[in-house]
Amino acid sequence: MKTLIIYGSQYGTTKRYAEKFAEMTDIPVVSHEDIKILAEYDRVIYFGGLYAGGVKGLKNTVKKLSPNTKLVIVTVGLADVCDEENISNIRNSIRRQVPEPLLKTASVFHLRGGIDYQKLNFKHKTMMTLLYNKVKKLPEEKQTVEMKAMIETFNSKVDFVDFNSLNYIAENI
Repeated sequence: MKTLIIYGSQYGTTKRYAEKFAEMTDIPVVSHEDIKILAEYDRVIYFGGLYAGGVKGLKNTVKKLSPNTKLVIVTVGLADVCDEENISNIRNSIRRQVPEPLLKTASVFHLRGGIDYQKLNFKHKTMMTLLYNKVKKLPEEKQTVEMKAMIETFNSKVDFVDFNSLNYIAENI
């Protein structure tokens, strides 16, 4: 089975996971920005960072897949990947980016990433500050797990990367 690992990463956490997985599995890895044609691949393993309600680069990558390609989606985000509400939100976002026939046969995994506010570009820093100020005012019972994680980590550097979590993905694909 001809396989390729593709990643969509803004600040590097997702790229780190994708490159480590490529090292573990001897599967080639490339950024979604460098993809032209994917018709020759039987399976694509897509590592995508979660940004603004979507998986970075996933929608455009999916458009390049042949209908019979086996898709494996690995999301990387800041919030707890064991929380059911968070997983539900991520899966709803994936549904908006991946056509239903392809999603039905896809495998989906979730990894926890990190953030370094000092490395955010001006636009992302502004968006995060506005969002932080908005959700901080909400009563605690109305805050989602994602919102609470953002409040706890705002304006700091956190790294939840756990390369051991890649073993489970390798065993299941």
